[in-house]
Amino acid sequence: MKNNLKHAPVSAHLPVDLPDALLVGRVWRADVNGPSVVVVRNGEVFDITALAPTMSDLLERDDLVAFAHSAQGESLGRAEALVEAALGNGGPHAEAAVRLLAPCDVQAIKACGVTFAVSLLERVIEEQAGGNPAKADELRASLLKDIGADLSAIKPGSPEAEKLKQEFIARGAWSQYMEVGIGPYAEVFSKSQPMSAVGFGADVGLNSASKWNNPEPEIVLAVNSRAQTVGATLGNDVNLRDIEGRSALLLGKAKDNNASCGIGPFIRLFDERFTIDTVRNAELRLAIEGAEDGFRLDGESRMRQISRDPLDLVSQTSGPHHQYPDGFMLFLGTMFSPIKDRGAPGAGFTHKLGDRVSISSPSLGMLVNHVYLSEEVAPWTFGVRALYRNLAQRGLLN
Repeated sequence: MKNNLKHAPVSAHLPVDLPDALLVGRVWRADVNGPSVVVVRNGEVFDITALAPTMSDLLERDDLVAFAHSAQGESLGRAEALVEAALGNGGPHAEAAVRLLAPCDVQAIKACGVTFAVSLLERVIEEQAGGNPAKADELRASLLKDIGADLSAIKPGSPEAEKLKQEFIARGAWSQYMEVGIGPYAEVFSKSQPMSAVGFGADVGLNSASKWNNPEPEIVLAVNSRAQTVGATLGNDVNLRDIEGRSALLLGKAKDNNASCGIGPFIRLFDERFTIDTVRNAELRLAIEGAEDGFRLDGESRMRQISRDPLDLVSQTSGPHHQYPDGFMLFLGTMFSPIKDRGAPGAGFTHKLGDRVSISSPSLGMLVNHVYLSEEVAPWTFGVRALYRNLAQRGLLN
C-alpha cells in the first residue's frame, strides 16, 4: 500500500559500520519464485542458499562466522539497492526482481513481555482499565502514587521483589503483570508462527477489532537449537492494548495476527565487533509518522534498563525444560509505551492506518513498516510446506 511520507537516507537503514558488519538475511527472488538465504559482506549481498538452504540451517553451523565470511555465492548487488527498492515500491508485494524478507524462516518466534519497569506499569494500567484508554491517565497517576518504589531497581525474583509483592498483596493491588515483571519467572510467549513474520518495508497488520494499539520496538535475538545466541536484529511486536487489557487470556488474539510481527532488515552475527554486550548497551529509537494527519511520535528504549539479562531470557525460553530443534527468534521486550495523546485529550496514542513505524539502532540499522489492517494486508500463504517444496524443486535439498 502506498503512502506519501518522505524516507530517511538509504544509508540510515543499515548498520553505521556496514563495511565491518557481518549480516545474514533472506530475500525473495522472482527468477526462482522463492526465498534465498543471503550473506552481506562489505555491503554486498551474496546468495548462499546452495550451501545453506534455510536460515535455520545456517545458524546451526559450528563455524558460522568463518563460514559467513567465506561462503561463495551469486552476487545480488548492494544492500543499499535492496533497501531502496523496498522503500520505493511501497511494500514487499510489488514487482521486484529481489526483495527483502524477514531474516528468519522455520525458527519459532518467541517474545518476552514486561521486561522493563515502564512497560510493567503500562501493562498493569491496561489490565485495570479493562482495555479502555480513557481510564489510563487516572490509573497511571494512582499507580505511581501507590507504588512508592523504583521498580527498575528491583531485581526480579530477589528477596526485595518478594517483599514488595507481599506489600501489594496486602493492599489488594497485586497484578499478574507484576508477577512476571518482578517475580522469578519471565513472561515468554509465542509471538507468531514460523514463516509468518514480515520484513523490511512490508505492511504490518492490526486486527480490526482493536481501537487502542501501538508498535513495540525491540531487539530480537537469533538463537540456534543448542540455545546459543548467535546474532541479533530489530523487531516490531505489534501490540493491541485494548484486547490484551480485557484479559490476559486474549494474549494470542492481541499478539498473533496476520502481519503482526515485523523483523529485520538483517540478522547481524556476533563477532569480535558485535557481541551480546553490544545488545546489553543498545539504544533503540522509534518514530511513528502519520500519513494523513501529520502526527509524529518519537521514543526510545534503552537496553541498559532491562530488568532481566538477555541471556537469562534465552535460558528461560530454552533448556532442559524446552528444546527448539529449528532454533528460535526471541523478542526481548521494550520500555516504550506511548502515552502521547493523538486526538481527544486523555485518549492516549493509537495507530491510524497508513502510519509508518521506524525502529532503529546504530549497529543494526532500521526496520521500517507501514500499518494497515490484518484483514486487508496480503494474506500469509507461503509457509513451511511451501518453503520445502520450493527448495526441492530447485534441487537444494539433500
